[in-house]
Amino acid sequence: MMDISRASGFPLERRSRWLLVAWGLLLLGGFCFASWLDPDPRGFGTHQRLGLPPCTFRVLFHIPCPSCGMTTSFAHFSRAEFAAAWRANPAGLMLAILCAMQIPWCWWSARHGRLLAVSQPAETATWLFLTVTGAALANWLVQLVVNRSVGGW
Repeated sequence: MMDISRASGFPLERRSRWLLVAWGLLLLGGFCFASWLDPDPRGFGTHQRLGLPPCTFRVLFHIPCPSCGMTTSFAHFSRAEFAAAWRANPAGLMLAILCAMQIPWCWWSARHGRLLAVSQPAETATWLFLTVTGAALANWLVQLVVNRSVGGW
């Protein structure tokens, strides 16, 4: 069995360690805030409960944008309603899981002075960004095809 306390990772300076602690706290606060929001039963539009306007993309083009349902997905995720989070936006669920995993990862990395299991931070961040973005775009395309074929929106 591998001893993760001895695992190599990108070394961190003092400032970076504090930034990771702050990022972990910010993520935790985001989940607390998401749990306070009531998810919109439509599967999108939860952000409007914060006084924000409807999705501009949806208003202009009468179709959802790739990120429609992400706030709703986070609100469901924070309540452990994973199926509802998936229905709202699969990429939102993926992002919520990634953010939840970052909290202990940030604090472990800050405590030990190196990024756990990450030796190339820029490359890792790029792959994570591309994965979540790709999932959002793939979900959006599927929604467009399915809803067009059944005459939706």
